[in-house]
Amino acid sequence: MNQLPETPLTSFTRNTGCSCKIAPQVLEQIIKPGSALDVFPQLLVGNESLDDAAVMDLGDGNALISTTDFFTPIVDEPFEYGRIAAANAISDVYAMGGKPIMALAILGWPVDKLPAELAAQVIEGARAACKEAGIPLAGGHSIDSTDPIFGLSVNGICRVEQIKKNSGGKPGDQLFLTKPLGSGILSTARKRGLLDPAHCEALLNTMGSLNKIGEALGKMSGVSALTDVTGFGLIGHLGEMVVGSDCGAEIWYDRLKLLPGVSQYIQQRVFPDSTTRNWSRYQADVQFEKGVPVAEAFTLLPDPQTNGGLLIAVAKDSVDALKKQLQACGLNDHLLPIGALTAPGAKRIVIRSSDQIS
Repeated sequence: MNQLPETPLTSFTRNTGCSCKIAPQVLEQIIKPGSALDVFPQLLVGNESLDDAAVMDLGDGNALISTTDFFTPIVDEPFEYGRIAAANAISDVYAMGGKPIMALAILGWPVDKLPAELAAQVIEGARAACKEAGIPLAGGHSIDSTDPIFGLSVNGICRVEQIKKNSGGKPGDQLFLTKPLGSGILSTARKRGLLDPAHCEALLNTMGSLNKIGEALGKMSGVSALTDVTGFGLIGHLGEMVVGSDCGAEIWYDRLKLLPGVSQYIQQRVFPDSTTRNWSRYQADVQFEKGVPVAEAFTLLPDPQTNGGLLIAVAKDSVDALKKQLQACGLNDHLLPIGALTAPGAKRIVIRSSDQIS
């Protein structure tokens, strides 16, 4: 298990994991929200928004959640690659407040460059993630491609009234994040041979862990908006939330949890290429207050996460209930809010320290 290929998997692509997403500026040109010509009344969530999955009303009070997600290798170990890619795809269902029910595999493999046995290990890693989620990996499709690509198409279900979009937030809602930041930075350090072995386990654990709490969040009426933080970084996915909700937001920078070693790698200027393009897209909406380490924040906030945590907007009177749910899911390191939604201001997102909370 986890046999390393003679040619590292991550050498096949410039950007790895969720950092290989098309730049947000380009994606906005390709997929224009609200541009669909056909109208389907049963389609509750589609291209009209920037949500994590599509949702179809089944007509009996239940909704079908459907998503697909795949990327190039984030690690060199094929089993871990499959496990992380699968967990990342399943997260889209959790980010809608749903329960995953079935997955199909999407595999592109350079069969003339990499042994088929390594692809089998990728599939085994995905099966392990699906088993943990309680769903079958029921089939899929594969092609011979120039670069290795893997992911899943995942279906899930939830009650119609429990669907969580990224656009339902309200001023005053508290913001919580269920995983530490910095996976893009540490992954880049690992690809360059700079990662301290002591930091590797934490990196693999955070990228491979399921966002299972999402199913429970769907049942909480006080949770007004929900999304997962992936390739556009915290600043990008929060930006989608505040625009969709017609709100502003504060981030309390000193409340952000970081993976071990992140600050030292930032000081060494280790970060993915897509960090810069993310920042270019969202910087006009961001304002820094005094006391925030701006040089570090420039790198951390747009850092592309692979299977990052869930970003939760919750009403103040439901914060205690949310904290109990976080504790029940073993997320004791994430019990403090990292910010709040506000009325829209001159800048959509203000970064300040928690001692400046008004």
